[in-house]
Amino acid sequence: MRQKIVAGNWKMNKTLEEGNILASEIAGMVADEVKGDAKVIFCVPFPYLLPIKNQLGNNNRIAIGAQNCSEHESGAYTGEVSAPMLKSIGIPYVILGHSERRQYFGEDGKLLAKKVDVALKHGLIPIYCCGEPLEVRESNGHEALVKKQVEESLFHLSGDVIKTIVIAYEPVWAIGTGKTASAQQAQDMHAVIRKHIAAKYGQSVADAVAILYGGSVNAANAKELFACPDVDGGLVGGASLKSREFTEVIKGA
Repeated sequence: MRQKIVAGNWKMNKTLEEGNILASEIAGMVADEVKGDAKVIFCVPFPYLLPIKNQLGNNNRIAIGAQNCSEHESGAYTGEVSAPMLKSIGIPYVILGHSERRQYFGEDGKLLAKKVDVALKHGLIPIYCCGEPLEVRESNGHEALVKKQVEESLFHLSGDVIKTIVIAYEPVWAIGTGKTASAQQAQDMHAVIRKHIAAKYGQSVADAVAILYGGSVNAANAKELFACPDVDGGLVGGASLKSREFTEVIKGA
């Protein structure tokens, strides 16, 4: 059975002091209130990775993730952060292909395939994002686009490797807008992704892949979304910046 995962993407928010307080509050609430076994991941800004990791200590419920990494292992790439750097400070997860990276920084499937490869080479677990903008959804092209995004960046991998990756389906029209895909819309797209993986690798591989939903997940809708059979948790933006709200989301898993 796939483990539920709830990852909080802090994006470019919080000072270090604010981040320390947030992480401490959530960790305390999770320890005191959350009875399930959902894996919690804090995907924090680069400068906070090590301080917050050290603050949490040996917390077996909460892991730390980066929000991006370079496709290069080293070199003259000023301002970039490499997978070996993340590995060297004990960071296990990295978000790749978030819609904001695709939209604002021009990241495409070919580039993201390289990032996936370098992350895996250095023992990082990618949280690979895919999802359609509103105009694609309205023109009924969302299934084809998302399948293409998964193919372009993941289908060069072996079945044994792809089972280790976390996929996050995030409809772009629902990110930070307050709009959320209905539970049925989320389930339908997660089923499409899993069926597409099954067609390539077989059902047993597809059944092992964790697929998260992202897009205005909050305390009010998390339980219904996470109850869908192909939704294995969430990649949470705004709600992850509020300790009580995020804890309630975790409880929904």
